[in-house]
Amino acid sequence: MPATFSSPQDAENHTRKKEPKNGRVLLIACGALAREILAITQLNQLAHMDLTCLPAKLHLYPDQIVTAVESAVREHQSEYEDIFVVYADCGTGGQLAVKCAELGVKMVAGPHCYSFFEGNDAFAERTQDGEITAFYLTDFLVKQFNAFVWQPMGLDRHPELRDDLFGHYTKLVYQSQIKDAALLAKAKDCAARLDLTFEHRHTGYGDLEKTLRDL
Repeated sequence: MPATFSSPQDAENHTRKKEPKNGRVLLIACGALAREILAITQLNQLAHMDLTCLPAKLHLYPDQIVTAVESAVREHQSEYEDIFVVYADCGTGGQLAVKCAELGVKMVAGPHCYSFFEGNDAFAERTQDGEITAFYLTDFLVKQFNAFVWQPMGLDRHPELRDDLFGHYTKLVYQSQIKDAALLAKAKDCAARLDLTFEHRHTGYGDLEKTLRDL
């Protein structure tokens, strides 16, 4: 049986170890995607996939993502027939793609999760049409807004930094993966705190679901 987790935190802190077995795939993922990946694998009955997650806080230090992914791949590559990296570029400047190619593993296509949740083609089209002053939040980032946005940027201590940090943004786009009235209300509050116009797009799991099904 594949490893099961009762929460994303369990997925982040636990990796299933096993003898090599044909047909099994290990997903090495960003902790911010744990809940979504578990939902996708359950909905699509992808029982041949196991999940291990790296800390979501690596997004605050993208220069550390490549090293962390490489360590995880090398640790588990003898245990699985295939390994798939559930990170997009995520601010690594192309270095993660280079490292994955070197390691012989594939990864999610796209510049970041906002793009593959929206759909990479659709996101690129919006960018070409001029959507370059939007600040994006996913379900995870709405839930963790204080820990991943408000506090790291110092806005809890110095709210006057808002204009310096967000003065060039015009709107906050909430890309929801699930339909949840409480999360929607919280996302609207995040926009108000940043003094940005609010826009909601229900993206679902976008290209991420298709990618995992194709595996």
